[in-house]
Amino acid sequence: MTKTILITGSTDGIGLLTAQTLVAEGHVVLLHGRNAAKLEAAAKTIAGPVEQYLADLSDMADVHALASAIRAKHSQIDVVINNAGILKVPNPVTKGGYDLRFMVNAIAPYVLTRELLPIIAKDGRVVNLSSAAQAPVDLDALHGRRQLSDMDVYAQSKLALTIWSREMAKTLPDGPAIIAVNPGSLLASKMVKEGFGIAGNDLSIGANILRDAALDASFAKASGAYFDNDSQLFAQPHAAALDAAHSAEVMQGLDEAAAMLG
Repeated sequence: MTKTILITGSTDGIGLLTAQTLVAEGHVVLLHGRNAAKLEAAAKTIAGPVEQYLADLSDMADVHALASAIRAKHSQIDVVINNAGILKVPNPVTKGGYDLRFMVNAIAPYVLTRELLPIIAKDGRVVNLSSAAQAPVDLDALHGRRQLSDMDVYAQSKLALTIWSREMAKTLPDGPAIIAVNPGSLLASKMVKEGFGIAGNDLSIGANILRDAALDASFAKASGAYFDNDSQLFAQPHAAALDAAHSAEVMQGLDEAAAMLG
């Protein structure tokens, strides 16, 4: 059965390879990027039906506009893959005063998913790209009141994403499934090359697990779970994600950020 699948950050790297894989299997992919030329170029690499959506996920107005554009065209989508992510940038502060990494990696996908929930199929899935790098969230850093090193804020933003995956899943007993996935460490993405100066491992390791998390029966009952592709097992995330008090603080922080950013 043909599925309609949104992949954020799908103009290169794992996102683009996953899009190419899914379209080759007969699915309709909604490509997303923040650069119009790159988005157009990515679409041309795909032999099949794709739609293009332009949005800067560091800008909350663009996040809302993206959700509205998708809802205007689709009464139902089957899968959302929140793939867009950032590690290093020259200026990490958004015009709203937040850290770009927290915004793109955690806050924007939270708001986007929340706004798309009315049209995501109950038997559908939301796949969130987590990471092996996870660390307890500094709420002052989440709100842009304290600056952290690139790796510290990246790890914290990925834990925030993992926490909201778990907490949102609890509120949706009838679906869709919300699943956090570490697609594999040090894959050959632009982020890994920029952040670590290495070529990285085969991107297909990540694309294949995202395809499975989106569609395979083995993930159908995995809502709220965390899959670690390094070990190729469902695993426990960082202990801070299992701490009820910390999770509640992070969820409150995400809700406050979403309200503050409008």
